[in-house]
Formats: sequence, C-alpha cells, structure tokens
Amino acid sequence: MVRRGRARTLVHAARRQAGRPEGPKPCLDAPRPSRQGFGRLDPNRVVTTDEEDGRALPFRPSSRLQALPSHFFARIVRTAREMAAAGHDVINLGQGNPDLPTPPHIVERLVAAARDPRTHGYSPFDGLPELKEAIAAWYRRRFGVEVDPHREVAILIGAKVGLQEISLCLLEPGDVALVPDPGYPDYWSGIALAGARLHPLPLRPENGFVPDFAEVPPAVAEKVRLVFLNSPANPTGAVYPPEAVQEAIAFAQRYGAALAFDAAYLDLVYDGREPMSFLQFPGAREVGVEFHTLSKSFNMAGWRIAFCAGNPDLIAQLNLLQDHLHCSQFPAIQLAAAAALLGPYEPVEALRDEYRRRRDAFVAACRRIGWEVPPPAGSFFVWCPVPAGMTAADFADRVLREAHTVVAPGTAFGAHGEGYVRVSLTAPVERLEEAAERIGRLGLFRPLP
Repeated sequence: MVRRGRARTLVHAARRQAGRPEGPKPCLDAPRPSRQGFGRLDPNRVVTTDEEDGRALPFRPSSRLQALPSHFFARIVRTAREMAAAGHDVINLGQGNPDLPTPPHIVERLVAAARDPRTHGYSPFDGLPELKEAIAAWYRRRFGVEVDPHREVAILIGAKVGLQEISLCLLEPGDVALVPDPGYPDYWSGIALAGARLHPLPLRPENGFVPDFAEVPPAVAEKVRLVFLNSPANPTGAVYPPEAVQEAIAFAQRYGAALAFDAAYLDLVYDGREPMSFLQFPGAREVGVEFHTLSKSFNMAGWRIAFCAGNPDLIAQLNLLQDHLHCSQFPAIQLAAAAALLGPYEPVEALRDEYRRRRDAFVAACRRIGWEVPPPAGSFFVWCPVPAGMTAADFADRVLREAHTVVAPGTAFGAHGEGYVRVSLTAPVERLEEAAERIGRLGLFRPLP
C-alpha cells in the first residue's frame, strides 16, 4: 500500500516526469501563475518509482489526483521546520495560522458539550439545527439580513472544504470558473477536481486589487458557471467597494453564473471600515452564497467549523454532496460555534484591534528600513512589493536563507502575484518588527533619511 505521506510526492514526481506544469488548465489564453502553472497530465502515464527512496510503486495516482495544483503551504511548513531543526530561529510569516487563543467562553462551551454523552454519536449529516439557528441569528444581529436556517444555511468542516465542494456541485468538464488572481489557491483545487477550466480575474494595483469584469472576454464569459470572490482579500488585503460587489452580481445575472463569495476575513477591516456581508446586496441571494469561517474571527482555525449561506438551491446541492462525503463536524464543536456566534462580540473587536496594531507596527518597521509597504484595508495579511530587479520567488528565497524569515511569494497565489510577497500578521509585534529588521540587514532597501 502507498502511504499517505508519499501520495503528494508521487503526484509531483509524475508531473515532473511528464514535463508539464501543475494544476488545472486555464481558459483560452489566460496568463499562467509562474511556478504553479496550470496544466494536465496524460492519465495513462504510469508512476513507477518513489522519488524519495526509489522504491517500486504498485499503484498509479488517478488523473484526478495528478491534476491537482501543488500545495505551496505544505512546502512552507516543511522548510520552516527543517530550518528550525537545524538550529535557526525562524520567524514564520508565510502562513495565515492565527496565533492567539480561542475566547474562553467558547472553549468552556466545548468542554461542557464534550462531557455530554449526547454529543458522542453522529451529528445529523447536514449539521445541528442549533448551529443553523445561531447562524441565522448572527446574520440578523450583525447585518440585518434574514436567512432561513433550514433552507439557506449549510454547515461546513472548514470553509476550505466548502469552497472546493461548490465546484464539484456546479462544474462540468469544459465549464469555466473565474478566480481572482492573485487569490486563495484552494479555489483551483476544486475546479481541478471537477475537471473544469479556470480563467483568472487579474487584480491590479492600479485598480486597488479589485476585479474588473470588463476584462473577461465575451467568449469566456459565455462559458462561466462559477465566480469566486474574496473580500477582505487573501493575499492582497484589499476590501471591495460596494460597486465592485454590485458589478459581480450583475455579471452573474447576465451570464447565469453562480457567485461564491469568500468572506473568511469579514470581521477584520480597519480604519473606520465596517464589516460587509455579500447577502446585504440586492440580488445577491438570487445568484450566490457566502462562505464564512470561525477560524479568523474567533481564533478557531484548528476547530474546522464554518458555514455557507444564501441561495437555497446552491445550499441544497452542498448539503446533498456532503451527505455523501461527511457526517458533519463533532456535535460539541458545533455547539461551541453556536456559542461563539450568539455570544459577546467584544473578543472579535479586540482581535481586530490587535491585528491593526500589528499591521501598523510592521508597516512602520518596514519604512524604517526603506521598504515602502502599503497598509492593508483588511484581513491579517500585508501585500509587500519586492525590490526592483528581483522576482517574488527570488526575494522570498533569499529572505528565508539569509534572514531566516518565511514569507510567501506572490506567485503562489497566481501569475499576477509576481512582484509581491505576502506577510502574515499572525505573530507578536516584537517578532514582526524583528523580521523587518532582519530583512533590512540584507541591504536590499535604502533606509529613509
């Protein structure tokens, strides 16, 4: 039997042997993310050896598995661990892994629920009614939006799962999905698993890293069945203005596409901005759904609990697929999530203020070394331009090797991420400032007078 730990290695070895780039095909002449690339393998190619030890392999990965894009963040984790094991003090700012604890009242609810034997059996496949009702109450309290907890809410084992499942629900081979570029790489994975094609929506600095649907060629638009949007955005930190969301809804209405609005960082907006729900917009529920996770707002990344709300037909499709794939999340975690959504919001506001403090400290530290970094409007990421004459990958590699600091090259998020690296604010102020100082000692920037 092929061990799980080998599976990704086998797939990547097959891609290298095939001499082709990794990931799902782009639509038409779409630009390709460097290093990640979008392509396909010959499904008849047989992988016969393990690249790690040369061991003969009895099984061939499926063409579906081989079509998956490489998982950049697994490499980040592995590299950081290897350097730390070698004795280096590594500052890992390459991942969006919250470093602060879950609020105590949520943990206490989990403990109490876990002690109750009634939570030890299977959850209803589509999730606990108590959590669905809490989600509906959260929408009402936060945004004045009414959702039907039974028809318009789906419980997810993390938003990542749902953002991939929506492609499996809607896309056929030959269909097109629009994805923000740069954007969250796991959008690509669901599209690849569905055998569909992606087309990038370029996010350009001159547009504030907001998508412009006028850039979608008519021949592509006619084939679009699914559009991914993300605000506040990973990796750029941009927050979409209302008119951008309205434009996306109009595009979906015109072409009969569905919108998947990724609102993972919904609560993390700064400088007087107010959180915005996709479902607040006229027409949104008719064309799409919103994905939200408790990972970022409540520091619950490891709990793997999220939800999707909106169009009842899309929710029904997600629930049907999940009936076949999952038995929902541990009931005690669902009850704790309900406590989070129904409980006091001061911890969320305090968390937002902490990320703003970290953002300001890091941006100021960068300016001291001569690195002009614009402060993000939202999320807990900073989108940093690399020095002239360097690629994103070259800069990230040098920072890792010489400054022992992990940052994510922009090309990990798409071709239009070239020229940038993403820095995560999931570290204390002192470590963020130290990271900037280490980078400053590389002599790549000229300190300001």
